Amino acid sequence: MISFYGQLGLLVGDVMVAILTSGFRIRQTLHQIVVIGVGSQVVVTITGAFTGAVLAAQTYFKFSELGLEAATGPVVSIAMCRELGPVLAALMVAGRMGSAMSAEIGTMRVTEQIDALRAMGTDPVEYLVIPRLAAILISMPILTAEAIWCGILSSQFLTVDLFGIPEPWYTEQLLSHTRSSDVIAGLVKSVLFGFLIVIASCHRGLSAKDGAMGVGQATTRAVVDSALAILVVNFFLSLLLERWFPTHLVDF
Repeated sequence: MISFYGQLGLLVGDVMVAILTSGFRIRQTLHQIVVIGVGSQVVVTITGAFTGAVLAAQTYFKFSELGLEAATGPVVSIAMCRELGPVLAALMVAGRMGSAMSAEIGTMRVTEQIDALRAMGTDPVEYLVIPRLAAILISMPILTAEAIWCGILSSQFLTVDLFGIPEPWYTEQLLSHTRSSDVIAGLVKSVLFGFLIVIASCHRGLSAKDGAMGVGQATTRAVVDSALAILVVNFFLSLLLERWFPTHLVDF
C-alpha cells in the first residue's frame, strides 16, 4: 500500500515536471477532449436526468406528508449541484474512460511501445498522460454542469407536470435557495475528480505487466481505484467546501 501511494506521488511529480518543461500537445489534447468529453455526454446526461427524477419523486413523497412540497426543488437542486452531479458524473467517466485509458496505456506497456517512446526520446508521461489530464480537466466541469442541468430539468418535469406543484411557486423556491456557491462547489469537485481519474488510470496502465491478463487486471484496478478515490475524497472535500461555500437552505 505504501509503495502504491509512493508510485502515485512520483507520477504526480512527473506530471508537474512535464507540464512545466514541455507544456501541452494541442492536437492530442483536442482528440482526448472529443473522446472523453463528447463521448461521455450521453451516459452522463442520462445518469443526471434519472437521478434528479428519482430524487425528486422520493423527496416529494415524503415532503408532501409534511406540507413541504415546495422544498422539493431546492433540495434536488442543491443535492445535484453539490453531491450527486459531480460524484455520479465522475463515477460514470471513471467507468467509461478510466478503464479505456488503463487498457490503452497498459497494452502499449506490455507490447513495449512505451519503451519505444523512451528510445525515441519522448517522455511517456508528457505524450500519454498530459493530454488526457488536460482534456479531462476541461471536460469534467462541462459534463458535471450537464448532469446537474438535466437532473434539475427532470425534477421540474416530474414535480410540476406530474405531481401538480404550481410552476411559479416551484421555480421561485428553487431560484431563491440555490446559490452560485452551490454550483461552484460542484464544479470544484469535478475538477479534482477528473485529476484523480487520470492519475489512477494512467498509473495502472503504466505499471501493467504479464501480457493480456495484466492489462485486464490493470483495467479493473483502475476503475476500482478511481471510484474509491472519488467517494473518499468527496467526503472530506464536502466538509472543506462547506466552510468556503456554505449551503443556504432556509425555512420554507
